[in-house]
Amino acid sequence: MRAHQVMTRKVISVKVDTPIIEAARLMLQHHVSGLPVVDDTGGLLGIISESDFMRRSEIGTQGPCIRWLDFLMGPGKSAVEFVRESGRKVGEIMTRDALFTATEDMPLDELVGLMGRQNVKRLLVVRADKLVGIVTRSDLLRAVASLARDVPDPTADDDHIRKRVISSIEKNEWQPAQLGVAVRDGIVNLSGMITDERFRQATIVAAENVAGVKLVHDHLYFLDTVSGISFRSPEDEGWSKAS
Repeated sequence: MRAHQVMTRKVISVKVDTPIIEAARLMLQHHVSGLPVVDDTGGLLGIISESDFMRRSEIGTQGPCIRWLDFLMGPGKSAVEFVRESGRKVGEIMTRDALFTATEDMPLDELVGLMGRQNVKRLLVVRADKLVGIVTRSDLLRAVASLARDVPDPTADDDHIRKRVISSIEKNEWQPAQLGVAVRDGIVNLSGMITDERFRQATIVAAENVAGVKLVHDHLYFLDTVSGISFRSPEDEGWSKAS
């Protein structure tokens, strides 16, 4: 399998002038630990992640002021740290260097190896420096959990089915967040988050109506927005009790 067969295509991203409060809200709302930063044409500029919020002046976790470092290295380092700890826009605190990316045709074994060597939770998928998707550890986990090992790699027809399923679901207001679609031999595995149980059946029906789909497995989890508790799909719950 390759990156484009498991990646999330509809990536939540921000711009350099996005307020960090808005970025934090998006991360909490969509339950993601990082957001790519792009320009107006979709060009990848950087990434903002949970670690960028660890040392902030608002919560009193900024780094200590070490005067002897200023003496040795000059005030430049202190200035940079001040911006990262007190900046109000994404572009002021995001990570610009050491961006780890993958191409759409990167084999999953290479992708996993890169994530392991660099100890990162996600890889941004680019095409000619333009952001086209993202592969996270969750995407890989879903691929392992939902696809039987003894089934051949997805065919070209499976890739076409996957694209049509994604298109049929994403055009609706009830689409799941963090939608994941994996297809092998015409069998579709849906994953993602819903906040209304009525969205589950609508998502399944949308997939079932795509030509070439033989069967749809439901791995959508329900998030109770009041309590913050999530629940597995009835299908996954049934498998858990049977095992």
